Amino acid sequence: MIRTRFAPSPNGLLHLGHAYAAIVAHDLARAADGAADGEFLLRIEDIDAARSRPELAEAMIEDLQWLGLGWDGPVVWQSSRLDSYGAAADRLRAMGLLYPCNCTRAQIAAAATAHGPDGLIYPGTCRGRDIDPAGAAWRLDMARAVEIAGPLVWEDELAGPRVATPEIFGDIVLLRKEAPASYHLAATLDDAADGITLVTRGADLFAASHVHRLLQALLDLPVPRWHHHGLIVEGDGRKLAKRRGSPSLADMRGDGVDGRALADDLRHALLPAGLSLIRGIGCAQ
Repeated sequence: MIRTRFAPSPNGLLHLGHAYAAIVAHDLARAADGAADGEFLLRIEDIDAARSRPELAEAMIEDLQWLGLGWDGPVVWQSSRLDSYGAAADRLRAMGLLYPCNCTRAQIAAAATAHGPDGLIYPGTCRGRDIDPAGAAWRLDMARAVEIAGPLVWEDELAGPRVATPEIFGDIVLLRKEAPASYHLAATLDDAADGITLVTRGADLFAASHVHRLLQALLDLPVPRWHHHGLIVEGDGRKLAKRRGSPSLADMRGDGVDGRALADDLRHALLPAGLSLIRGIGCAQ
């Protein structure tokens, strides 16, 4: 049985890209005739206290209902799981895999010489140094982690089997200064806690699965399959983004748009003028 999820962050209003992601996950867990053929969960990723807003989470729930999407069980709130992130971090520290880092972005930019999927690769400045952990971020010693985990593979439903190469990220942050956990750590732990068997998300997160597969191995977590779907992009090829003012679903609701009809249009890639759907994942590998 498929068990998948939609997991937005309430730091802005949902747009058409989010709607498409939710529809893909929902439909993968439902039979074509609407009968239950799996489980679809809604998880609100609200651990960034500085940016998350309760009213935006409520708007997201209303948006999904307006689209005609229903989920199984109560809404899962990421903020209720802070203890699990701390426990996982303690375990990784005990394995000698985390180290504190107090480098600023400017210092990293000045010292870094290579790029990875998340941008500049951290040059390892704080690795092996005596750093006061108070107020510091905690990074994963990637080389040591990869050595301990050994060879790993993961499988995407669209791209097929993949050899995990998390080293392309360098020493990533797992515990952020301003939040209890990074996306990589929180999402991996949450998917395991929720019993997710199919991680459904956009192709822009394809490379992140290399890291998540590594964390699953290090923390003895179950290994799901992945489904990285296409992205809705603007005319210039950029994906929709809340920070650039892409039209929100809440605005469309307010304008009287039929949400269920919109959802059907998205299922058939009938997009508003100026938008297109990139179905491949090549850009994300």
